[in-house]
Amino acid sequence: MVTQAQVAALLPGREGHFVFESGHHGALWLELERLALHPEKLRPLIDALVERMRAHRAEAVCAPLVEGAFVGLLVAEALGLPFTYSLPAREPAATGLFPVSYAIPEPLERELAGRRVAVVNDVINAGSAVRGTLADLRRCGARPIVIGSLAVYGESASALATSHGASLETLASFPSLIFEPAACPLCAKGVPLDP
Repeated sequence: MVTQAQVAALLPGREGHFVFESGHHGALWLELERLALHPEKLRPLIDALVERMRAHRAEAVCAPLVEGAFVGLLVAEALGLPFTYSLPAREPAATGLFPVSYAIPEPLERELAGRRVAVVNDVINAGSAVRGTLADLRRCGARPIVIGSLAVYGESASALATSHGASLETLASFPSLIFEPAACPLCAKGVPLDP
């Protein structure tokens, strides 16, 4: 059985004052680019997540690029399912929270239409990548049935799953470390943003 401490040990991070893809601010930046650096260390977590997701009987896996797709591909391979992905795109006129959308590449859309899809990500914090992926899966006629993640921070992942009628499977849950910009305590203290 994988413990929360084992998951935390594989999530390298650094402290500071950061703006995330979702537009939220936070004090911890997870360097998820390093998560798949040593796949053999990731394998026990993938195996544990696969066991939690197996009962949902998905017909395909979809994961947001970049780092979430590495986890998603390993999960799809272990489940023997087709793998698809979503691509991020910053909305030019978007302001406020969640300015990035995610789109399934057109050649993959027909592979998902009508199918029961598992959405897999590495870590869910505000849920920007999963939110965008879920929206585009619905647009192309897929049925998201489960969201799987190695770890979640806060309640965003649970709220996303509930709002889409999907289950949530995760190996670890941690307190949220993000703030809306207007309520950011680091901004209030005058802490400069990290590049």
